[in-house]
Amino acid sequence: MKKIKKLLKITVIAVVIAALGCGGWVVYRSYQEEDAVVSFKTERINRQTIMRTISATGTVEPEELVNVGAQVSGKIMSFGKDTEGRTIDYGSKITTGMVLAQIDDVTYKAELQQCLASRQQAEAAIQSARAAIQQAEAKQQLAQREWERAQQLFPLGSMTKSDYDNYESGIRIANADISVAKAQLAQAEAQLSSAEAALVKARRNMEYCVITSPVDGIVIDRRVSIGQTVVSSQTASSIFLVATDFRKMQVWVSVNEADIGSIHKGMPVVFSVDAFPGVEFRGEVFRVRLNATLSSNVVTYIVEVNTDNADGKLLPYLTANVKFVRESRADVLSISNAALRFRPAPEWIDPAFERPESKDVVWVRTDNNLLRPVAVKAGLNNGLRGEIVESELKEGDEVVTGAAYVSAAASVDSGEAKNPFMPNLPKAPARGSAGQRQRAEKRQAAQ
Repeated sequence: MKKIKKLLKITVIAVVIAALGCGGWVVYRSYQEEDAVVSFKTERINRQTIMRTISATGTVEPEELVNVGAQVSGKIMSFGKDTEGRTIDYGSKITTGMVLAQIDDVTYKAELQQCLASRQQAEAAIQSARAAIQQAEAKQQLAQREWERAQQLFPLGSMTKSDYDNYESGIRIANADISVAKAQLAQAEAQLSSAEAALVKARRNMEYCVITSPVDGIVIDRRVSIGQTVVSSQTASSIFLVATDFRKMQVWVSVNEADIGSIHKGMPVVFSVDAFPGVEFRGEVFRVRLNATLSSNVVTYIVEVNTDNADGKLLPYLTANVKFVRESRADVLSISNAALRFRPAPEWIDPAFERPESKDVVWVRTDNNLLRPVAVKAGLNNGLRGEIVESELKEGDEVVTGAAYVSAAASVDSGEAKNPFMPNLPKAPARGSAGQRQRAEKRQAAQ
């Protein structure tokens, strides 16, 4: 029972919709037949550059960015001066070797002095060890001579066994003392080497307290302020971001994996930015990065596009609307796709003309306000307009892109198309001086 009610409900709705459609069609046809004439919408053929492109978005980036950081920890004491003598800040122009910032170096000066003292101590220890070696060698020579005499006298009975053993022991001790002195010398020399290494490090830390520019460029970002403490860990703490050359920029474009196969190095590119509406910039593909990213199951690749910025218009991090040019035709006759798609009703076609066999046909008006077909050979199409390769048409000719029925009165008064399904609303009376004139004319006509 429920199924029958549901089927009956669907049937009633379908009948109502069909009745409304038929009623609308009857009204529309009666409107056409009784008080309507056809009005054709036309456009002129002109010359344009037609391009088939791949669209994407990207970000304008400097061609090379240098991140200037601090390799030591400390408080920022001051900033340097740029090429114009002003304190370095955003947009400052700098050159290689120019002082960018000064870090507090009191602690590093103390470390340097300690390293100098350690080196002096190591040098003194070396001198002491060398003197000890000389002293041990002298004692060893004395012990050697006494040992030689003991070896001569003991067999003759002129020396006791105890004295003989003492002399033998003395020569061995003297030889051992020389070895100890030489070891102390080696230890002192190692201490000197360690002290010199620490001294080099301390001097370099002192140099790191003065942060200088490694390149010529412009400061894009200053990430610290005077009095702020920078902490250097395994990586250098970033202080300045410097662009080497604004005359050459790059656009980093995110390209879908479906389009990446059509993009290659040297491919021409056109793009625009919202900061300069109506201005078209040009570039070419430099390379396709292979480190793709996956987001929401969509794989994208970064394509680097090189572009010239000699006029300095492009600024870092602007959003670019990019088109990779796959094909291009410059200064060719072009026609809109609306004209190529237009198909007239049979009663609009001039009986004197037959439809050509060509697949691409456009329509032009005749003197009796009917249409005649013109065959064209279409070429490159960008989705909005197409290239005309061969046709009898020439620049400036009009072709039909659409048609609509208008009332006879409307066609005479304004030539604007009228929708038969829109209600005929009364016109609002004019205001101001125009309204006063209209009311005066009505009063005169009534009299």
